[in-house]
Parts: sequence; C-alpha cells; structure tokens
Amino acid sequence: MPTASPSPWWRPENHADRRPFLLARNRIKAAFRAWFAERGFLEVETAALQVSPGNEAHLHAFETRALTLGGESAPLYLHTSPEFSCKKLLAAGERRIFDFGKVWRNRERGALHHPEFTMLEWYRAGESYQALMDDCAALLALAAETAGTVEFRFRGHVCDPFAPPERVTVAQAFARHADVDLLASIGPGGETDRDTLAASARAAGIRVAGDDTWADVFSRVIVEKVEPNLGVGRATILCEYPTAEAALARPKPGDPRVAERFELYACGVELANAFGELTDAGEQRRRFEAEMDEKARVYGERYPLDEDFLAALAIMPPASGSALGFDRLVMLAAGASRVDQVLWTPVAG
Repeated sequence: MPTASPSPWWRPENHADRRPFLLARNRIKAAFRAWFAERGFLEVETAALQVSPGNEAHLHAFETRALTLGGESAPLYLHTSPEFSCKKLLAAGERRIFDFGKVWRNRERGALHHPEFTMLEWYRAGESYQALMDDCAALLALAAETAGTVEFRFRGHVCDPFAPPERVTVAQAFARHADVDLLASIGPGGETDRDTLAASARAAGIRVAGDDTWADVFSRVIVEKVEPNLGVGRATILCEYPTAEAALARPKPGDPRVAERFELYACGVELANAFGELTDAGEQRRRFEAEMDEKARVYGERYPLDEDFLAALAIMPPASGSALGFDRLVMLAAGASRVDQVLWTPVAG
C-alpha cells in the first residue's frame, strides 16, 4: 500500500497552523535589519548565480547552464553561501555589510535542513572575530525578545537565549565530552595524524573505518559526542577549530594548529559559523584545491575555483565574518519543530 502524501503547505488549515511562525519570522527579520542599521552596517544583495558555488568537500550545489545569444553554454551554480560575493565587496571598499541571502544546498533535507534557505551573513572589516561572538549573543537575545519567548526548546534540550554564551575551544570540548586529546593528533604546523586520533576515538567507543581520514574521524567525534552537549542551558560558542577544519579562516596568532573559527550552538543545534577571514590568496587556493581533491575522492566530482574571488582576496582588508542559519534561529525562537514550518513557501518534494 502506498503511503499517503502529506497535505500540502498551501492548504488553508495548514497555513493557519504555520502562520504564527511566519509572522514571527517577519518580526525577527525586521528587528535584525534595524539592529544592523543602528551599528552602521549596509545591507547588500548578492547574485545567486556564480561560476563556483563554494569549494567545501561535503557541500553539494545545484548546477545550471548559462546560454549565450549564439547558443553556447557554460556551467553556473546556485551559490551555497554569499561569502565569495561579500568578500569581493570588502575588497571593493565596503567596511560593514550584511546580507539576508537565499542559498541552495543539494542532498540536504530534514528537520534542520532544506534545499533552499536563508543565510544571514555579516562582515566587519578591520575588526576581530571576537566582535562576532558578541554579535551572535546579541542576535540570539533579540530573536527571543522579538518572538516573545524566554527560552529555546528543541528535542528535550532547553537554552536561555539571554544568558551569556559559554566559550569553549574544540580541544576542550573533545576532552570534556569524548575524553579525546585532539591536539595530540595535530602537529605544530597544523598537520594532522590520522592514526593518533583514530586510536583515541576508538577508545571513546566511536566506530572508525579503515579508510576513514583524520577529517572523517574528527567529524564523527563532533557529531556523536560533542554537538549533542552544546548549547544546553545557555548557548555555546565552540572556537579554535583545527586549521585543517577551517578552510576559509586564518590561523590563530601564535598557534597555527588552530584557526580563528567558531560555531554558535543552542539546544544542540548549530546556528552560526564565523571566521577571522583568511586573506592569503595563495594559501586559499591551496586549501580549495585540497578540498576539491577530497570531493573528487569521495563523490567523484569537483567544482571550479572562482578566480575572480582569489584575485579580490589579494586586496581584501583584514576582516571577520559570520554566517547564521536564519531559518534555524527563527525555528527555535518561534517554537517550531522543523525549519520548513518557518519558510513561507517550502520547496516541494
């Protein structure tokens, strides 16, 4: 017996159930726009079609074809983030910018994922990534205040969005939640030792396959042991990622084993990913090529590099930037259980 299809979102009774979440979404977006404007940020709008969708090994893009008047075609992609375009604007001379950008990621659908979603990105030229930590804390509180809630709840976890977020390094989180000495598997220049991390992970009860890379093992420890414990009681800022896991971030001054990258969590849900931005075009090219080599190894495909972006990076000023999953934050603030409940028109399928 075939299972019945779910009733479509546009049915009046379904829309009536979703409408309070959608109105909260609009209020939060308006409040955020006002917050950024008060701090001298300029709202920008970036093009969705790009020659490269981004160069992270495990992100999957939607591809299309651009046709010339003569009928010749070339590939274009819907971007997975407005990051490349925003950084080009920083190179052009903008100092504080933000973008409520529609982005697209293939192979992603679930309670916390949707193939089309809204990414709130903002950048501060000449400012440290610690400033972004303060931004994230302020935006969490503003979302909750605007939605009229005093706590976030998701899958049995509770988080106080008004409490100052806990700041913990990735190495501290590995030790606390998995009893794994992460830095023992990272050399002084950031090089990684797969066997050392694999042995520690196995001792922590994590399955490790023979062909797993260091990055595979790292990801499994994060997903199985660390993430479920983050943002419980209050938000967590998980910082100082290994440089090998921060392809677009600059190394931490004085310790190249780790990078200026942090992620924001509430109720075990990843909400934001932020960097002290890498501006070394040669190093960025090397990292992108390594990411695409890994993508080719795992998935049998690779995306082109955006040469225009790499050229702009060479003149981009020092900056910090953050990408926040706006739909996820609205979901928590409004009390929804799935991101598609806070999207005005979810993608069919």
